Formats: sequence, structure tokens, C-alpha cells
Amino acid sequence: MTFSSKTRKQAIEKMKTETLDLLIIGGGITGAGVALQASASGMKTGLIEMQDFAEGTSSRSTKLVHGGLRYLKTFDVEVVADTVQERAVVQSIAPHIPKPDPMLLPIYDEPGATFNMFSIKVAMDLYDRLANVTDPRYTNYMLTKEEVLEREPQLQGERLLGGGVYLDFRNNDARLVIENIKQAAQDGAQIASHVQAQSILHDENGQVNGVRVSDLLTGEEFDVHARLVINTSGPWSDFVRELDENDTTPSQMRPTKGVHLVVDAKKLSVPQPTYFDTGDQDGRMIFVIPREDKTYFGTTDTDYHGDFNHPTVTQEDVDYLLEIVNRRYPEVDLTINDIEASWAGLRPLIASNGGSDYNGGNNGSLSDKSFDEVVAVVSKFQRNEATRWDVEEVLENVESTLSESEASPSSVSRGSALETATNGLITLAGGKLTDYRKMAEGAVNLVQETLENKFDLSYKLADSKNYPVSGGKIDPANVDEELEKIAQIGIEKGLSKEESVYLADLYGSNAPKVYAQIDELEAVPGLSLADTLSLHYAMEEEMALRPIDFFWRRTNHMLFMRDTLDAIKQPVVDEMARFYDWSNEEKEKQMEELNRTIAESDLSELKQRNA
Repeated sequence: MTFSSKTRKQAIEKMKTETLDLLIIGGGITGAGVALQASASGMKTGLIEMQDFAEGTSSRSTKLVHGGLRYLKTFDVEVVADTVQERAVVQSIAPHIPKPDPMLLPIYDEPGATFNMFSIKVAMDLYDRLANVTDPRYTNYMLTKEEVLEREPQLQGERLLGGGVYLDFRNNDARLVIENIKQAAQDGAQIASHVQAQSILHDENGQVNGVRVSDLLTGEEFDVHARLVINTSGPWSDFVRELDENDTTPSQMRPTKGVHLVVDAKKLSVPQPTYFDTGDQDGRMIFVIPREDKTYFGTTDTDYHGDFNHPTVTQEDVDYLLEIVNRRYPEVDLTINDIEASWAGLRPLIASNGGSDYNGGNNGSLSDKSFDEVVAVVSKFQRNEATRWDVEEVLENVESTLSESEASPSSVSRGSALETATNGLITLAGGKLTDYRKMAEGAVNLVQETLENKFDLSYKLADSKNYPVSGGKIDPANVDEELEKIAQIGIEKGLSKEESVYLADLYGSNAPKVYAQIDELEAVPGLSLADTLSLHYAMEEEMALRPIDFFWRRTNHMLFMRDTLDAIKQPVVDEMARFYDWSNEEKEKQMEELNRTIAESDLSELKQRNA
């Protein structure tokens, strides 16, 4: 099947006339996960997203699938165990997306440092045990100061003690969303982007039974009826609930803004993801991560009260990150003019969950006595003289404020909330990207029970731990070998090895479908054959309706291939205009929107002010 502008129209027509079992509001990672599991279970599922899929938050993360890294700060064993187990599940159902990428954590002798050389080794050993990391390529190890600087010569040597290396996973956040969305559509879900919820509908008993929506591409308004409606709109969750004039639920979201900046790897070169304290004794840490031929770094974590649809990078954000990175890499001397791309996104924190520990905030601290108790029991655990439960018993009694408040009874993962309002509207909010499948599982379990109890409809739930996303039909234990075999198909069809490997990594088991277009397509003037294939696949199979959808969320071209963007943006717009039969006015509008987005990513306005 295809997933395109045509199927969007078909989905809208069906949503106008059919009563769904479940309507999902929000097409980020949470809504995408719910859509996949609900449709795979046979439920009549619909999903609407007011922007492009993943446009709001789920394409604006640090682009890692964490193993509970931040919880090492307080030795929160239970959360680390849960997180690394769920990370393994995500890697198994989307094996072409999360990839192992060991993280370097330099240790400095500074006031307020998160770790010293002793505590980081204890924490990493425990981490490996909980994550069942046994592959010698990925088990943790320590580095001396000299070894750290040999690996990263540009890194600050003053007060450097050494470092630790442990397993983490890089991620393509927007691709993870679209692959979930595509699989849901393949399983029968009716899905449409650029459709916005306007008001909540009710039956004669005041129970939610649908949503009044607006097609933002045509201006048409219509009703979508559903037995159940779930709000998975992330930072917008409170706004969606406020669409119901009868809803009196207090606000629950407290979003924070995270900013990332991209520079050329020739300017700041790191061989692997690196994570260090800011050096400002503010409890925050910064990532510096290689990607393509670029290096990006972040993140900030500041309370946000601006336009949710359009968070931006400010001068203050830039100054903060540049000061820290230039301190840690003192010979690099980055300026705002070195920044090639940037992004700002909102993290959907729940206000009742306490202070944000995402990057600082209320991350707690252990007293010396408590720390000694933790180290003692962890040491016994490593010698098999204590059980995990012994460790957790000690942790329950330590004098600390753990990084996030305890999960409430309604939570399906730490930091999330799953609630049904008195009017029947279900809201799934908060959480973190690594837990998206687990959160969706909890929500779909609730949906199943409610459909059976209220509507006498029975569904057997799909086993989401073993249900691959689109493109994920490869052996997760042999990802590299399988992707090499897939890439060989493209090479045999005439692509260069570099082009074919790129497409295999991007599309996984769907890559042969991309390569098959070679028999039907010629390279668009101004584009390589690989870019032509990717563009047409995005339009015909991934509902990319605008140039910015293709450049940012179907590929990472805008963020990590800025060098070639100016040369290919006109050919891409020309081909999309031909494919979609745009008028000259529409084509001009699309180009203006693209240029505006590029300028914002480039920080053009801030650079002019600094000139």
C-alpha cells in the first residue's frame, strides 16, 4: 500500500463517515506508538496531527535512545533497569533506527561534579549488569587522562582526571515516528496530517464521542466520531483538554525548552558521543555528538511559556551553549558564525512530577553516609553476594531526593501519566522517548478494557514487544550484516556504495522498495539518483506534503547536510510542484516557507545582530 496525499484524502473521507473505536489526537512518538498497537490489534483506529508527523516535539530531541543515563546520578537502579530493558525492546522492533554508539564521559576535579573516577566505575558496572551488556565491544571501561586526550585532543585537559565509556544508542527521532505511523496505516489505521482538533463532541450523556476537526489544507470542518478519544499531543495536552468547554481538569503540563546547535566536524571533532558537566555547578550536563560530517551539542533545559507551535533559539541559548563548549574545548573558539543549523524543541514534562532532572533541576544528591551504603551494596551485588532487591532496599532508605518523583498509580512509565477524565477523554502525557512503546502499551490496554466494558467490543492485543515497525523487518541481532545485504541490492541496480548504504540505513527493510523505483525514475535535474529516489518515496510512501517535511523529518538534510541544501532545494521544490501539480502561487509559498525555516535554523537573524 501507499501512504501519501491520496491516502490522506481517503482517510479523511472514512473518518467522516465511520465511527472509529479510537481516535488519536497527536502524531508525535506517543500517538504513533498508540496508533501502531491499536491498529495491529484490529481496532478501528484514526489519528489526526495538526502539523506534519513529529513536527512539534518528536523531531527535536537530542536524538539518542537513552539507557537511563541520567539516573546513574542517584543510583536509581529500578529506573535504569526498566529503561535499559525498554531500550532493548525498541532496538528489536526498529533495528534500523537506534544504533549502538558508546558514550564518553570525561571526569573533572571540580566542585559539584556529578561523578568522580570511583563513583563512575561503580555506576557503569551496575549499569552494564542491569542492561545485560556482555558484548565486549560495548561493556564499559575506564580511560586515563592521557587516553581521554589522545581520543579527543581538543578536550580541556585542565583538572581532567580521566573518563568512563559505556553503551548508549544514537537515534533518528523523526524516522522512528514515521515508521510507527506507516505501520499503523498499513494495518488499517486512518491517518491524516494537517488536521486540527477544534472542539470535543459529546453524546447525550455528556461522554466524549468524537472531535470537530479542521482540514488545514482545505479549510473544511467536519466531525469525526469515535467510541474513545485519546489525547497524545505532548506539550499541547492541556490545550486539547481545554477544547472541551465542560472540562474542569487543572493544567498538568510544564514544558521545558531544549536547544541544540550544529557545527562542521572540521571545527569541532569528536570521535564518539561525549557527555560532561557544564562546569558551572548548575547540575547540568551537555552532550557533544558526531553525526554525518557534523557535530551537534546541547541541550538547554529552561521553562517555556512562549508559542508552543514555534519555539525558537535565542541569543541567550546560543551564549550559554557556546560558553560551555568553548570552555571544554578551549582551542576551538566557536562563534555564532560557526553554527550551520539549530533546533529548539519542547519536552512535555508533567508539573506534578517535580523539578526537571532532564538536564539539571531537582536531580538530588546523596549524603556521604548514604553514598557509602550504596557503594557497599553495589560492590556486593557485583560479587554476587547481594541481589538486586538488596540494592533496592538500600536505595529506598538513602537520604536522597531521587531524580523524578515516584510514578503515580496512573503512570505507565516514570514521568508519564495516563488518565481518563469524567467525560471519558483519555490523556497520555509526559514520559520520555525511550518509553514510548511501553506508554502506548499501557494506553492500549486501557482502551481494550474500556471498549469491552462500555461497548461490548473484544480485541486481542498485539504483542508490541515483538511487532516490528515499518522498515524493521530485519534481524536485530545482525543489523549490520542485514543492512549490508540490503545495500547490495541498490549497488547492483547502479547506485554507488555510499548512496546505497545511506538509503539502507535510512529505510531498513523498506530500502528494496526505494531501490525498485530505479526502474521507473530518472534522476531529477539538479538531484542525484539517490535524492530523487528518496524524495519520491517520501511523497508516495511517507506523506511528505511540503519541502520542509522532506528536508527535516523524512531525511536529516536540513540539520546535518547543510552544505548541499542550497544546491538541491530548488530542484526538490520543482519536483514536488510537478508531482502535486502546484500552482505558481503555491510553489512560491512553499519555497518561502522553506527559506524561512532554513534561515531560522541557520540563526540568520541572530548572526545579523552579532555582525
